[in-house]
Amino acid sequence: MIPAKFDYVRPTTVDEAVAALAAGGEDAKILGGGQSLLPVLRLRMGEPSVIIDTTRIDEMKGITDAGDAIVIGAGTTHDAVLKSDLVREHVALLAAVTETVADRQIRHRGTMGGAMAHADPAGDQPPVALALGASFTIAGPKGRRSVPASEFFVDYFTTAVGPDEVLVSVSFPKHTGWGVHYEKFNRTAQAWAIVGVAAAVRMDGGAIAEAKVGLTNMGPGPVKASAVERALVGASTVDAVAAAAAHAAEGTSANSDIHADTEYREHLARVLTGRAVAKAAGLA
Repeated sequence: MIPAKFDYVRPTTVDEAVAALAAGGEDAKILGGGQSLLPVLRLRMGEPSVIIDTTRIDEMKGITDAGDAIVIGAGTTHDAVLKSDLVREHVALLAAVTETVADRQIRHRGTMGGAMAHADPAGDQPPVALALGASFTIAGPKGRRSVPASEFFVDYFTTAVGPDEVLVSVSFPKHTGWGVHYEKFNRTAQAWAIVGVAAAVRMDGGAIAEAKVGLTNMGPGPVKASAVERALVGASTVDAVAAAAAHAAEGTSANSDIHADTEYREHLARVLTGRAVAKAAGLA
């Protein structure tokens, strides 16, 4: 299907993008890698009046070491995130999760910021941001603000980014030396996760001293498995990890759809959490 007509703007700075959003009104849309927006346009599920292409904004690209955090521009591609030595060393969980995103073609075009702002509950990367306590820098007419991941994801396909704002970057606290693993259950290769579990653990003396666990597709947005994280402290065996993983469905609101019902997703969350944590801890 051919998209409806729209105007096209290609700013070179964040301020220009914000101004273009203000001029375009509520029907203006931001274009990053286009992997979410272009299918919507092609199917005419949305008909924006103007598309604001951010691919020439250098500030929104790249990965930098900010001391206690790794800052990733919203326009940085999945492929760049995956290949970054900084990410692999200090935010290894993000690298592990990004490796499972779609296929190579999409990873070369799609952007990490676009995936975060799209906020698909089946998206792989949002649970990492939530579990690791990332923060989001958002620019708008009133300037810039920082929003913690716990407040960024609001509902299905809804974030704290307002209609007149642009996501500039995401800052991930360093988790250097942590063990990580991502378990993703899907029907076919490269498909969306029916359920996914991202786990990072810090070991001390053969036992888990601290754990971070994020769940994919277990609610209207990413879910932080806080009960599991608390129960994992001190675990040093596969059985102890499995006992902690039994709490994985607590506080979730998994949907029922053609792929799986709520009960099955809750079962998957418990099983996959046990596997992900055990592998991250080197116990499996």
